[in-house]
Order: sequence, then structure tokens, then C-alpha cells
Amino acid sequence: MKVVPIAFDSLGTRSMCIFVETDDCKILVDPGVALGPSRYGLPPHAFEWQRLEDHFSKIEKYAGKADAVIITHYHYDHHTVDATELYEGKVLYIKHPTERINFSQKERASYFLSDIRGRPKHLECSDGKEFHHGKTKIKFSNPVCHGTNPRLGYVTEVSISCGGEKILFTSDVEGPSLPDQTQFILDEKPDIVILDGPMTYMLGFRYSWKSLQISIENIVRIIQETPVHTIMPEHHFMRDLQYKSRIKPVYDVARDKGVKVITAAEYLGRPIEMLEARRRELYEKYPEAELPEEAGKKIIFEE
Repeated sequence: MKVVPIAFDSLGTRSMCIFVETDDCKILVDPGVALGPSRYGLPPHAFEWQRLEDHFSKIEKYAGKADAVIITHYHYDHHTVDATELYEGKVLYIKHPTERINFSQKERASYFLSDIRGRPKHLECSDGKEFHHGKTKIKFSNPVCHGTNPRLGYVTEVSISCGGEKILFTSDVEGPSLPDQTQFILDEKPDIVILDGPMTYMLGFRYSWKSLQISIENIVRIIQETPVHTIMPEHHFMRDLQYKSRIKPVYDVARDKGVKVITAAEYLGRPIEMLEARRRELYEKYPEAELPEEAGKKIIFEE
């Protein structure tokens, strides 16, 4: 299988969008991209706006190639509204829009489904189900918490397997620190894990030291108890410039086991560009950078 990270935090935007190509199916997962509206009391820098445009263009490109599109939940960095062409003629797998969902996501789901009405070739609610495309199996977890509690709603984790290979996409588990988030990964025994890591940039505020410790323990379990050879800790985790020191035991165990713990940028052989985390630095070095013409016309969303 081929895995192509399209838009990720280590590449400069809030996103976890990947493209997976198997022997007989091309799958786009979570085609959304956004920016944090405020960091260090500063709005997005011009460089961030430009990267947003670049990443959305790539999402459009890969949507054109996809047979199936997956949406794990209804935050705007994971799905796109007012761009119905992304879903035209696709098999669309969505988080259930009315069950195990909080009020905010329920409202967004309703708008989204109204917006794309008649566009997908086929639409399925995916929670806890599995689907087959030839030799490719797509398996979804039951809904798990977005983060450490249900305040922000629920997401579905996704396992994609074909030809003896398996990729697991956690969506926004912020860890994982909860038993059901972790158990799905352990049960699936993936080769590659695209992981929404601990939300350490809000450590002590919206993310506890206890959740961090449990997340470290669970990631170590994944390394020790599954055949995983590559883990990509991303998204919330890559908004913290001190990210490596936060989960040092994970890197130590992974090194001993021969497991790669790398960002999406490193997976692509590209430099890490944590633009949001470096926003203050960008304003200091490039205060006169001009915003692209489209800046402000796309949705910005902070969880």
C-alpha cells in the first residue's frame, strides 16, 4: 500500500489528511484543512495562509483521484464544506451524523449532508462497521472520544488493510489516553499508525499531566504489542516545539525495537515546518509578508 500525507501540522496547517492507495482502491481520509485563529495572541501569519491554500489545492487534486472518501468527524480541519466537488461520484464513509455526537458536530453534520446532497455515488454511516473494495478492507472503530472526554464529541478510528499490510488512522484521540481508543489499535495490529498524539501545547490547561503519562504508556504498548514499524505522532502533538522531550520514553522504546517514530513531514523526506508553533517567530522575522488574496475566505477552526 502507498500512503501519502497531504496536509498535516508538521507540514504547516491543522490537518490529518492522508491518501491511501491499495491494489484496488484509492482512499482519501479527512479532506479538511484549517488554521488556528489565535496563537500567542497573534492571528495566522501570511505564510500560514499561503500553506493553507497550497494544502487545499493538494486535497482537491487527490480528491479527483479517490474512489472513496472517509470523514471521521465534523470539525473543519477534517472535512470541507462549500466544496461539494470533493465528494462528487465518490463512495463516502461518514461518522454517524446523529448518534454518539455532540451538539456542535451534529449541527455541522446536518449542514454538510445538506450541502453535498446528490453528490456522492454512495454514502454510508461507518461507525463500528467494515467495508470491502475488492481485496481492500476498511474497518471503523465504534465512536471514541475526541480527546480525553466527550466534550468535543466523538470520532471514528480507521483501519485499512490489503495484501498483508495494514494502516491505522486514529483521528483526534489526543493521545491515546483512553482504553477504547487504544484497544482498537492493539486489536488491529497495524504496520503503520497515523496517530493524533498528546495535546501537550495545552499541558496543564486543557490537557493533564496524567493524560500525557497514560498516552506515553499506551504508545509504548502499541510499539511492544503490535507489528508496527512506523508511527507518525501528529496533529495536536505537532503544535508544541518541545514535542520530542514530551514523550522521550516512546522514542527510547521505539529505538530499541527498531520502530520509526517520525512526523508526516519526515515520512515524506521534507523539513518539519510547524508554522503555528513558530507564529511569534514568523511575525518577528517576516512582519511585512503579504497575505494571499484568498486569505480570510476559508474557514478557520480551533477545537
